[in-house]
Amino acid sequence: MNQGKISSTSRRDLLKWGLVSLGTLALTTIPTVVTAQPRSNVKTLTFDADDIGILNFALLLEELESAFYAGVVKSGKISNSKERDYMRTLGAQEATHVKFLRGVLGKDTLFRTSDLSFNSSGLAAIMTDRNTILNTAVTLEDVGVHAYNGAGTSIKNPTYLLAAGSIVSVEARHAAGVRSLLGRSTTELNSDRSVSDADLVASLNPVRGRAYDELYTPKQIVEIVGSLKILNNPISGALVA
Repeated sequence: MNQGKISSTSRRDLLKWGLVSLGTLALTTIPTVVTAQPRSNVKTLTFDADDIGILNFALLLEELESAFYAGVVKSGKISNSKERDYMRTLGAQEATHVKFLRGVLGKDTLFRTSDLSFNSSGLAAIMTDRNTILNTAVTLEDVGVHAYNGAGTSIKNPTYLLAAGSIVSVEARHAAGVRSLLGRSTTELNSDRSVSDADLVASLNPVRGRAYDELYTPKQIVEIVGSLKILNNPISGALVA
């Protein structure tokens, strides 16, 4: 890890950003869904296996979630007004996470929102009906929880660790909330986990079971995101190798 590259953001700065984010949440609107772009000249997203790479990888996941919920609201496929408001609220929170992480990273942010290229056919396949949308939301929120937990053991910068920890619990609440909309248990182990017990990395999962969540590697997260077929950008680097 290149310590010289790490942003000098202090814990005080982090808390300031957190307070700004919370204070403006009510004023934050879901961003316009990222327009699907052609595959030509698509930026490769490269993440090194250091603190900067990890937090930028987290930023990518937040960007995907933010764009997803914007697309959900725009699609009109969620007809129940309370469920639609819930999707709008989750999207506003994900957009706030994006702003928060970009503020924490500062000059160490590796990509712009406009660098992301979305697959129009993949997005259209997800936005077909309520159940597909909500099940995709569960997958994305679960990915966030598993990714933040998995990265926590590798983050050295306490500011970055605090940033990740302040978000992961919110992602878990999102996952439980969407499960409840689907009538699925919010407390029992889900049988359709994206990574089976046999494929979990033992060193990241010394304990697992009813009272413990699973930790996924960045490579596993990339595979899950790739299966959704919504992002055109290639993802590379030592972090996801």
